[in-house]
Amino acid sequence: MRASCIAFDLDDTLFLERDYVRSGFAAVGEWVSSQFGLTRFAERAWDLFQEGFRRNIFDLALEEASLPASSEMIEKMVSVYRSHVPDIRLAPDAVCCLEALRGQVRLALISDGPVESQRNKVRALALNASIDQIILTAELGAEYVKPHPRSFQLVEKLSNTSGGRCLYVGDNPAKDFSAPLQLGWRSIRVRRPDGLHASVDTPEQLAVEREMNDLSSLTELVLGSP
Repeated sequence: MRASCIAFDLDDTLFLERDYVRSGFAAVGEWVSSQFGLTRFAERAWDLFQEGFRRNIFDLALEEASLPASSEMIEKMVSVYRSHVPDIRLAPDAVCCLEALRGQVRLALISDGPVESQRNKVRALALNASIDQIILTAELGAEYVKPHPRSFQLVEKLSNTSGGRCLYVGDNPAKDFSAPLQLGWRSIRVRRPDGLHASVDTPEQLAVEREMNDLSSLTELVLGSP
């Protein structure tokens, strides 16, 4: 599976997204404590997340604490969450993989999500030092988030390569693989056991060439294949 360019997704591909979530809850918890003297808000938000709640966690945690979940309050909490400096680390296998591939092939990142949050993740993970092209789809415009092919086409242009010479490595079958498939790229799904989409099966029509639990075998697969 030789490739001239490898593009990675970010969340749950190079690091665990749940680590960012927990870090964000900690930042919001500190803000709530400073404003209302309420402790353990972050812990309760994390418990709700673990129980499977997603978009209404702040509302539920505020309600349980008998605090008003006004739109202004939620907006401020979301702002704190997205703007905080995250306490996150690359997965150890991702560190080894990027170090081994650096200089051997062109490396790119294609990531969805709020611009401020994603920029903070990139900085916290020091990805500018190891990845040649970093593309945050929200910077291109809301209409160009994955699965739109625009970001993949931009990688082709910047790396001066295309089609089967490009490989995409992602985790989310709902949006990560249809665009590279459309452009003739090869693709690998990383299915980390603690990833948020780990339980979602990959549809056969997406033509993902293989699935991996982590990135530990990617370097040999890419550089060691004839």
